[in-house]
Formats: sequence, structure tokens, C-alpha cells
Amino acid sequence: MLKVLAFDTFGTVTDWHSGVSAALCDQFPGIDGSALARDWRRTYSPALAEVEAGTRPWTLLDDLHREALERLLRDRGVVDATAQQIDAAVHAWHTIPGWPEAAESLHRLRTRYTVCALSNGNVALLSEMAKRNNFGWDVIGGADLWRHYKPAPEVYLGLAELMQVEPREMMMVATHASDLEAARACGLRTAYVARPREWGPEVKDESINPLDDHHVAGMDELATQLGC
Repeated sequence: MLKVLAFDTFGTVTDWHSGVSAALCDQFPGIDGSALARDWRRTYSPALAEVEAGTRPWTLLDDLHREALERLLRDRGVVDATAQQIDAAVHAWHTIPGWPEAAESLHRLRTRYTVCALSNGNVALLSEMAKRNNFGWDVIGGADLWRHYKPAPEVYLGLAELMQVEPREMMMVATHASDLEAARACGLRTAYVARPREWGPEVKDESINPLDDHHVAGMDELATQLGC
């Protein structure tokens, strides 16, 4: 009955830590790019929650990223960052590298399933990311299509409606337990992809959840388990 695979992008399909860290080191010499990238990523969920709670209007992820970076730089005493430096750092999220097996695994999975990005990035960001990494998405589901951010049910159910499938015919694939929990609450099947290096030097909990249909060491392993 499985027809559609929906992939989280930041962390699951792409290595945001290495890509963003490198961009920050390039733009702000002397800054610990790894630490700043990790702190920047930690601003992500609280900012999205503000939008979902209605305490601020709908705002694209790029703009949320820009606000957070400017604040983090000020906190580090960097008060002379130029607009060009900020823009280049924010744009790094558009061009972060895929994990080594990601592109080929997506092409394998497309032989049997409709393969979609389902991300809190916007469509323009995800399209640029796909071109850079040769991601063969059938559909790019950016948050701006529904003007909601995961884990809002409008995102998961919105893609199911767009693809004209029942939630149980769709599987959410992610390396974040909270994403998968929200997808299951909407009736989707779930697959966890382990990414122990997602946070660079920080140890990540990769515990197996028996509620997930699959728990795999990479997207290539998922493709094999799904018969591709």
C-alpha cells in the first residue's frame, strides 16, 4: 500500500553541519564555525514554533535564519558583519552537501515510489539544494506551499492531499524522532535514518523506536529494505 516517500531534508538527506560550518568560517574568520552552526541550528525550532503559535506572521525560513544569525553574531561581539556576509551565510543552507549515498538512493527509490521532499525549507531553497546535489525529487514540498511548519499536521496531511493518497500510503523518512512522531500522529508510516554526525562533534541519540516501520543506517539501506 506504500506509494509516497516524504523526506526531511536538513540532516536526513543533507549534511547541514559541515556545509554551514564551512560557510561561517569563510565569511567570519576567527569564529568557531562549528559552534556557531550548532547554535544557529538550535534557534530553528523555537522560531518555527513562534510562527505556528501565531505570535508572529508567516515568515520564510531564510528570513528566520537571517534574524537568528544577526543576533548570534552580536552575542559573540561581531558587530561589523556586512549584509553581503550575512547573505552568503544564510544562502549556505541552500547549498549544503548531501550525504554520500543520498542522491543515488533517491534515484533507486524513484523506481518504485513517488519521492518527495517534505521540508521546512521553502520551495526555492529546496530547488537550489536539489540542483546542487542531483536530488531527483518527484515533488518538492516546501513549507511555503502550506504556510505552515512541521510538526504542524497541515504539512504532512497537505502533502498526502496533494499526492491524492491516504496518509497510511505515505511514509515520512527523517533522522529526527519528533518529526516522525508528528507524522505518525497524522497516520503516516515512518522510517528513521541514523545520522550520527548530524551535529558534528556532538553525540546524537539514535535510539531505536519500535513504532517506526524502519530504522536504517543510511538511505541506501532503506532502498534495499523497500525492494529498490
